[in-house]
Amino acid sequence: MRQGFIKTAAATPKIRVADPVYNAGVICGCLEEAYQKGAKIIVFPELSLTGYTCGDLFLQTLLLEEAAGQLLKVAEATKDKDCLVMVGLPVERQGKLYNVAAVLQRGEVLGMVPKANIPSYAEFYESRHFTAGNREPEMYEFAGKSVPFGTNILFSCKNMPGLVAGCEICEDLWVADSPGTDHALMGATLIANLSASNETVGKDEYRELLVKSASARMICGYLYTSAGEGESTQDLVFGGHNLIAENGTILTQKKNFQCETIFGDIDIQRILHERRRMGTFGERPQSKYAVVPFELNLEETRLERKFSCLPFVPLDDEKRNRRCEEILLIQSYGLKKRYEHTGLKVAVVGISGGLDSALALLVTVRTFDLLHLDRKGILAVTMPCFGTTDRTYENACRLAVALGVTLETVDVKEAVEVHFRDIGQNPDEHDVTYENAQARERTQVLMDLANRVQGLVIGTGDLSELALGWATFNGDHMSMYAVNAGVPKTLVRHLVKYCADTCGQGELSRVLEDVLDTPVSPELLPPVEGRISQKTEDLVGPYELHDFFLYYMLRCGFSPAKIYRLARLSFAGQFEDDVILKWLKNFYRRFFAQQFKRSCLPDGPKVGSVAVSPRGDLRMPSDASASLWLAEAESLS
Repeated sequence: MRQGFIKTAAATPKIRVADPVYNAGVICGCLEEAYQKGAKIIVFPELSLTGYTCGDLFLQTLLLEEAAGQLLKVAEATKDKDCLVMVGLPVERQGKLYNVAAVLQRGEVLGMVPKANIPSYAEFYESRHFTAGNREPEMYEFAGKSVPFGTNILFSCKNMPGLVAGCEICEDLWVADSPGTDHALMGATLIANLSASNETVGKDEYRELLVKSASARMICGYLYTSAGEGESTQDLVFGGHNLIAENGTILTQKKNFQCETIFGDIDIQRILHERRRMGTFGERPQSKYAVVPFELNLEETRLERKFSCLPFVPLDDEKRNRRCEEILLIQSYGLKKRYEHTGLKVAVVGISGGLDSALALLVTVRTFDLLHLDRKGILAVTMPCFGTTDRTYENACRLAVALGVTLETVDVKEAVEVHFRDIGQNPDEHDVTYENAQARERTQVLMDLANRVQGLVIGTGDLSELALGWATFNGDHMSMYAVNAGVPKTLVRHLVKYCADTCGQGELSRVLEDVLDTPVSPELLPPVEGRISQKTEDLVGPYELHDFFLYYMLRCGFSPAKIYRLARLSFAGQFEDDVILKWLKNFYRRFFAQQFKRSCLPDGPKVGSVAVSPRGDLRMPSDASASLWLAEAESLS
């Protein structure tokens, strides 16, 4: 539960229709199993104490009384367990019958939430037996105690701020105005749905869509559990389709017609961050609510949830290819609009033989094709200097030729040497001045060349470099349109790979594959025996780690301690803990110190949910202190 994680369970026991004694036993067995595996929120299906398919047996007093008695036995089973449990049963109140979710904890019935929407269409005829539940809570005498009864009840954990649970039942999810919407607007971060949804062809896909959509729209964790084996198959079959979702993502699900329990680690902190981030989340409804407090022991949740090492890159090949094509379109159409606005017909791209400039050139070519402009209007400029190797220079030239653009070579060594003499820089002193002078000379060449040919300088720097400040201020940091500014380094690699695999041109594919195989380097230091001597990841750290840190800091609002915990799990066997921590500290130092570069970025398209444009997603002062974040990172040592 520390750092916002709560382990939840959606359990489907194999019940017997109209046998509450037996059903209470199997529910208690499932409850024990789920609790032993660390679940703190455990939800059972709609009417699970009796079975959903009892029909007119719901009108039998004996069944209702036995269900109430067995609920107390299930409640007793929670007495020594640190968890919140929700169980479905029929409840008679004031001469009417209600389909209810009973919420239990530490031997007590905390509240009863009736179903708000009673279906009577197609195969459903619940209104024959049940009445729609009251919204505003009223007190109900149950087993000698008064408990709140109504749909508008929330269960709030006193010692885990932000963990607030609400209930809805089956059909409540399928209607336009679900109770869950009001629950979320009133502060519920977790919605539990106790369901008995039968199976028909394709219904599981629609059910999954509903759960994903609900968790996304309400920005919450959504815990859906459904009836399965044991229900009557006289006319219907129940598949036990259980799902656990968070913010539009299915964390886990089961739909194999068997009675099982699934688990999902829901991140309450992330939900709260997302709600803070979205100013349009909504106003609280006017209806009255009851808030029932409960407590859970604060423990570290044993995480089973997986966090991808590459949060910016889909793991599925088909989805990744679709994503790559979409990003290339966003980049190309962003640049296309700039050309339509300016009326220019020439592009100037500095190419180094590396990944970023290759992607920028590929995007520019796509843009010119969209505009039906001659590719010869693209000037691919290679500018060899002290650190340029034969491999990267040749790849830059081969790439330009393969794409059919105009290749220009401007050797900047002499100009940089003159500059060194002008400012008194010792050319044998390979310091930051030595490196940045080359980067700024290259940018000057590109800018002045663009002026001469009436073109735009297309920026090549990527999102990861901007986050780390790994760009020379007023050097490669500057351009007239930065097509890669929204693309992190780990995704740049996959975009170039996608182009290599789909271009249908043998020579272009071969040169792109060699670019992919080349170490990432600014090539500002002289090579050693003809090979690249300056590898970026040796200096600032692996981009896999930095992109991981960047995503979970900016997109999710996680603290250094939480990011470190997740990184250790995700990169286990790839990076040692001390290596992860070293680069995490470096990430925070650089991220805060380099904001001044991001504060004056050129225009460029946003392509994903993480961006650092000062005009959009990251409005951060350049002199903000990093001490709070660094102090927590240091405490992890």
